[in-house]
Amino acid sequence: MDDFPAFMKCSANRIASSSQSTPGVEGYVFDGVDGSQMAFWTCRETAASAMHAHEYDEYMMVVQGCYTLIIYGQQIPIGSGEEYFIPRGVPHSGKVLAGIRTIHAFGGHRANRIRK
Repeated sequence: MDDFPAFMKCSANRIASSSQSTPGVEGYVFDGVDGSQMAFWTCRETAASAMHAHEYDEYMMVVQGCYTLIIYGQQIPIGSGEEYFIPRGVPHSGKVLAGIRTIHAFGGHRANRIRK
């Protein structure tokens, strides 16, 4: 597969660009009753994400491609099928190649949807 299934890409769940740390990424978000969120991201172009930190834990898994996570200056390549846990408060950024798809779980509210 080169894309997430259509049911995962409902326009009502599309993440607003103001909630993205990486330019050129398409994302969709789903909310848990406990305030957690799951996000599905596809990067259509090679880009870098801005350094940021969360007040909650983050878990990520690369579905397709390679994501280079940067934590405290260390570059950590995460390939297809690999996962990584980022504890709350840890500043991180990353580099993505065009075509990468990732799934992220956040222990809190991470992304806002596009307002219509």
